[in-house]
Amino acid sequence: MAIFGKKKNTDKDAPKKETKKVESKAKEVKEEKKEAVETKDVKETKKSKKHGLAYKHLVKPLITEKAANLGINNQYVFIVGVNSNKVEIKKAINEVYGVKATNVNIINNEGKVVRRGRYTGKRKDTKKAIVTIEKGKSLNIYEGV
Repeated sequence: MAIFGKKKNTDKDAPKKETKKVESKAKEVKEEKKEAVETKDVKETKKSKKHGLAYKHLVKPLITEKAANLGINNQYVFIVGVNSNKVEIKKAINEVYGVKATNVNIINNEGKVVRRGRYTGKRKDTKKAIVTIEKGKSLNIYEGV
């Protein structure tokens, strides 16, 4: 039965120890990379939280002739997120422009049903906000337009 007996080969055991060392070093390197990525993510989130969710609520200022004429009365028009409400819009104006909004009026525009040949579709719904700010303050939205 010596044919089926197992022989111990010490040459094969030595490479296994080396691979264990290499694997442990690889794990250490991976952990260091993870730590570096985590610290980088923390730094990036701190930068992006400068204005928080303000830009989610204030999409862009509406630049039209009618909106520019409202600037005389300290009123400014913004396109805002569809899910935004008056309180969130006031906070966003204060956060982005540093000016207190005294009043916010909201206009909901439902998207029109349109046709392209035999296919019908719908444009997306939009929401506009007319924001009144404190007297004596102004926003530089319409300059250079």
